[in-house]
Amino acid sequence: EGLVLHQVSYDDDGRERSILHRASISEMVVPYGVPTEAHGWKNAFDAGEWGLGRMTQSLVLGCDCLGEIHYFDAVLANEQGKPWLIPNAICMHEEDYGILWKHVDLFGGTAEVRRSRRLVVSFISTVGNYEYGFFWYFYLDGTIQLEVKLTGIVSSMAYDPNGADPAYANVIGEGVAAPHHQHIFNARLDFDVDGPVNEVYEVDAEVLPPGPDNPWGNAFRPRATRLASEKTVRREVDAAVSRSWRIVNPQARNGLGRPTAYKLVPTMATPRLLAHADSPIGRRAGFGLHNLWVTPYAPEERRAAGEYPNQHPGGDGLPRWTEADRSLEGGDVVVWYSFGVTHFVRPEDWPVMPVEYTGFLLAPYGFFDRNPSLDVPPSHPGHCGT
Repeated sequence: EGLVLHQVSYDDDGRERSILHRASISEMVVPYGVPTEAHGWKNAFDAGEWGLGRMTQSLVLGCDCLGEIHYFDAVLANEQGKPWLIPNAICMHEEDYGILWKHVDLFGGTAEVRRSRRLVVSFISTVGNYEYGFFWYFYLDGTIQLEVKLTGIVSSMAYDPNGADPAYANVIGEGVAAPHHQHIFNARLDFDVDGPVNEVYEVDAEVLPPGPDNPWGNAFRPRATRLASEKTVRREVDAAVSRSWRIVNPQARNGLGRPTAYKLVPTMATPRLLAHADSPIGRRAGFGLHNLWVTPYAPEERRAAGEYPNQHPGGDGLPRWTEADRSLEGGDVVVWYSFGVTHFVRPEDWPVMPVEYTGFLLAPYGFFDRNPSLDVPPSHPGHCGT
């Protein structure tokens, strides 16, 4: 899995409040969309077959990380079971992140602004020709973000420049094309929002029709639907209704009397697996057919595609587990989020690809009674004047 986060909490005026018990990338797959003998079989499971942790690269100060750095070494077992040290495998540092909050009082002539800082915990894995950077960001207002940075060298193919362009690849150089493909990740998020009893709601923006209660035709509101069992939670991203998912503790209340919660927000284009569900890769990487899955906590359920994705004929992992349709009410739940990139390669991606981004956001929703970053001190004005 590579880097795994454990027991993430927020220090709320001296009270440690839990958010996540465990967070990891449980699986990722790179399916190619070329139906030919040379490329149709390419469907690498970069976690389950290669091992993101095994492919971790040592990080270099001033190149991979800047500023005041703390590095963590990683000790793994090699194929013979012997200890294997990766120096500087994980980097932790802080960085400025622009404005945290700001307001100018037009009547009083006063202004207040605070700078945002974030704690960054990252590692980079080289899997074959690609590099994947995994960056967890922790913000002063309680927001948590995972950003995946994709770079490296794309898998290329030859074509005859005197003939027709290839049907399932883009031309990126003289006689060189790059097949269409995807990078589908799955994050396993074992939430403990203010404790282990959590429930999940899907929240859509609901547009109300014009009528006596909506005379201007401008009314809309959030519609929250509790996801009660596993089969009801094979869900998709829907940007048209600003869809998000809220992880709620029904037993904890904030100062306004509402349940405390965090919400999972898709932050970028989030495709599903485009291969047919009955295809070989569709059967083996079924986790990618939906963006959101939720299961009751089970210690043996750790990998979205099952324990041995290169040795089973298909259907293992999330598709098999959720067929039991277990209840998701009043217990400890695990959220599985599939996200990624559909890569139609550009000439600008050749010969080394500039970073492309994907990821998601976890934001407090009623977890606090007000903005928790009001206690951030002002910065020295510097060039801003007096």
